[in-house]
This record gives sequence, structure tokens and C-alpha cells, in this order.
Amino acid sequence: MSLFDFASNLGKKLFGSDEDPAEEIQKHIESDNPGVDGLKVTVADGIATVSGSAKDQAAYEKAILMAGNVQGIQEVKADALHLEDKTAANVEYYTIESGDSLWAIAQKHLGNGNDYTKIFEANKEVIKDPDLIYPGQKIRIPLEK
Repeated sequence: MSLFDFASNLGKKLFGSDEDPAEEIQKHIESDNPGVDGLKVTVADGIATVSGSAKDQAAYEKAILMAGNVQGIQEVKADALHLEDKTAANVEYYTIESGDSLWAIAQKHLGNGNDYTKIFEANKEVIKDPDLIYPGQKIRIPLEK
């Protein structure tokens, strides 16, 4: 599963049948704006399209993850999300599985469970509480260069 693909039946429930999905996802991203100016979100047939200007790779990825980790979204398109600073960060993406904890993920991917705080900090807009992650949620794992 790439950064842009998500499980539509999993994720945070942000909107009901009487609410505008695009408006609710846009509010969700703006509430903890990871660094995107001129944010605009549209949704059609389970596909969220995100546009604007992301200050760096982390902001770009977090906006995509925040939109995609929403129930009902199966894909995020970000062709119109401009990346200002194109300095590449060394990250990988991980989809939370049942029974996972940030500690276990850090142990597996970073070699030390105590480094769960690095994963939390790299996802603070995506994960509100390090103890409240859910299966299907996609996160960034920062890797050492």
C-alpha cells in the first residue's frame, strides 16, 4: 500500500451522511495544520484531492495521511499539493496492525522501543495520543540517514 492508498472501511469517523466530507476533512487538517498554506480538499467517490502549498516533505505527507486516515477515504490525490522545500527526508510508511503499539513499532523499525517518541513526534498531527492508535491507520516512520 503506497502513501496515497488507504482502507476506506477503517479510520477516523469524521462525517456522516448529512455532512460534506471535503469540508470536514479540510477542517480536520486545518485544526492541526502540519504546514500547508492555501489548503483545499475535495472528495468524490472515496477519493480525496488535496491542494495547496506544503512547506516541506513532512507537511506534505502529514496532510495526505490526515486526509487518508479518515473512514470512507480509499485514496488521496495530491498532484496539486505543491512542495516548497524539496529536501528529501528518509521515512517509510507503516500501516498499524491489530495489537501494535508505538513502542513495538519503534523496536521493529528503529531498533529501540524507547524511540517511540520519535515516531509520535513525526506524526503528532496524525496521532493525537501515542496510546490511541488503531488498525488501518497509516503513519510515517522517520529513519536515520
